[in-house]
Amino acid sequence: MSLSYTKKISKTRLYWLCQLMGWCLVSTYWAYTVYTRDNYGIFYTFSNYVLDVAIGIFLTHMYRIYALKTNWSQLPIKKLLIRVIPSILLLALLYVLINNLKWYTYWTFIAGEDKNFFEAIMYWDPILLTGLRLMSIWILAYHLYHYYQKEVVTARENAQLSLIAKQAQLDNLSAQLNPHFLFNSLNSIKSLVIENPNVARRAIDLLSDLLRSSLYEKEKDLTPIKNELALVYDYIELEKLRFEERLQLKTNIEEGLDKYKIPTLSIQLLIENAIKHGIDLKVDGGVIYLKIKKKDSHIHITVENPGEIKQHKSVGLGLENLKKRLEIQFKGKAGFSLTETENNHVCAELIIPMHINDEKI
Repeated sequence: MSLSYTKKISKTRLYWLCQLMGWCLVSTYWAYTVYTRDNYGIFYTFSNYVLDVAIGIFLTHMYRIYALKTNWSQLPIKKLLIRVIPSILLLALLYVLINNLKWYTYWTFIAGEDKNFFEAIMYWDPILLTGLRLMSIWILAYHLYHYYQKEVVTARENAQLSLIAKQAQLDNLSAQLNPHFLFNSLNSIKSLVIENPNVARRAIDLLSDLLRSSLYEKEKDLTPIKNELALVYDYIELEKLRFEERLQLKTNIEEGLDKYKIPTLSIQLLIENAIKHGIDLKVDGGVIYLKIKKKDSHIHITVENPGEIKQHKSVGLGLENLKKRLEIQFKGKAGFSLTETENNHVCAELIIPMHINDEKI
């Protein structure tokens, strides 16, 4: 039995337990009233008690079914109130109608009194106020519970996202600070110090910017595309000191997309994988193609490089981490794929929805 299924059963049990306990407690007062004031016998008092419980559960459960079907619990408070207030009035009127039918049936067919049906049905004082009070309390408690549950889930997801983002920061920093990376970068810089001091200074600046980005700019989960591209260009420029003409980057970026936000270091991760598991394994190197396009209200980011898909542990962990971030940040509205093309290339595609802002995320 899965954990989600167990939680669902637990919530269902809690719901019915609260329904029974709540309406049994409320109906106890009415049972006491009819027994002492109206001289009901034990049998009719108990029958009335059971009917009161059943009426309350029936009306509120019908409301719950409709609220779940229309997803009212996910609405903002203002929109929810517009729907809740008429619902309370409707439930209160139904409460009056059903209870009046119950009373009319009892006094006419059991007590043997001559009651006017229309007058019995239209009787409202004080039963209408009772219905309004009971339905208001139930609906308020129901939506407060769901609001609390939603806040708990949001807090849990934010905490999980923070942990994943921090782990991505550590993974990226570890990749950039590993001895192999630093050795190659510093060795390239060392050879340029005498031959070309200006290029050497530029390489030091690039390395410094990359380390600074890893240490400080990862505080935010999302970053504008233009900031991510600036980091990618610095990374490519630094790597070209080692690969020289073996590494080429060609970009095709649609105008107007640089303001949209994407997970920080997401493109950089794809470029890093393309170099490490593609370009670096080719004697002649190759070209990395970076494309950013808009399609169907989504941003499509593709990174294509020569090579083939292999189950490298480091690549798997990095991309798996990215998938988890996408799932939590964009609620299943983003996507990622890694495929091999016919021309012996590997294509990584990142799909991000355009119309999602930080508050919704």
